Amino acid sequence: MNHIKFLTITLAAVTLSSCMQNTKKDESNQSSESPKKEMVKVMQLQYRTVARSVEYPATFEAYEEVHMVPASPGRIEEIHGEIGDRVSKGTPLVQMDRTQLHQAEIQLKNLELDFRRLDTLAKYGSIAQQQYDQLKTQYEVAMSNVEFLRENTRLLAPFNGVISGRYFEAGEMFSGTPNTQAGKAAVLSIVQIDRLKAMVAMSENYFPMVKKGMETSIKIDTYNDQNFTGQVFRIHPTINPMDRTFNVEVLINNRENLLRPGMFCRVTFDLDEEEAILLPSIAVLKMQGSNERFLFVNENGIAKRISVTIGKRYDDDVEVFSDELEPGDQVIVTGQARLLDGIPVEVVN
Repeated sequence: MNHIKFLTITLAAVTLSSCMQNTKKDESNQSSESPKKEMVKVMQLQYRTVARSVEYPATFEAYEEVHMVPASPGRIEEIHGEIGDRVSKGTPLVQMDRTQLHQAEIQLKNLELDFRRLDTLAKYGSIAQQQYDQLKTQYEVAMSNVEFLRENTRLLAPFNGVISGRYFEAGEMFSGTPNTQAGKAAVLSIVQIDRLKAMVAMSENYFPMVKKGMETSIKIDTYNDQNFTGQVFRIHPTINPMDRTFNVEVLINNRENLLRPGMFCRVTFDLDEEEAILLPSIAVLKMQGSNERFLFVNENGIAKRISVTIGKRYDDDVEVFSDELEPGDQVIVTGQARLLDGIPVEVVN
């Protein structure tokens, strides 16, 4: 019985020793195998010429805006047009009281008759030259007064535009008191909106770079899917000492009447060209839980992680900055999501 127990224990020990040796042998074989390579695609890094641009917020303004007023206070006889009506240049819009005009016209007729009589007598030398000159002066002043009253009792549209404000009704008295948002007096306000302008306050650093006639790109939140083009048509010559900016006026055509004064916009100026590193945005990864950005390059079959800083976006590409990147580096653009620093890689493209 004891002999049987001794044999059983001996066999168990031999079996355990054999299993341990096999396990160590398997581990040794696994450690001798080379690590699995990740399949990746790469692109060769090179500098590209890009336009350096700056973007500024702005608000559209009417290209022209006129607050129509007569030369002197008085009663309003007629107003033609409502807010939103389109008017053509020269269209009569406001008729003021014509009492003074009628009086001036009667006075002018009387002076005209007197002047004609004196003119005939002067040809024959029947009157003194001084008397003739005095009446001629009165006649010319009367003509000027009538012309002035005609222009200021009947107000005409100064350009093709839209009525943006109506502040009185027919029969009311115009007093000349400021009554518009601009702090000016008006019976009607007219704006030109087939062309608009945007006033942009730019940093003085860009003053030498902005030129008259320069094209700009304009984005409007209301029309996210559309791109608009503007043109610099006026550069103000002075710098504001308070914020070190200068004003630039950008003109935009609005023939389709999509835009309106008061709309918010973003104006982008392409100021200069320079060399930059542009990569597909998918090549740049972000550390989860932080704003750290990085990418991988293939360095002799090994994935090397490089931290980068993001610049501007150009369609599907993004500008990157890093002291570790050089032209000719093989940037991994496919398969990089599976990589860790130091992992072997195999390029398949």
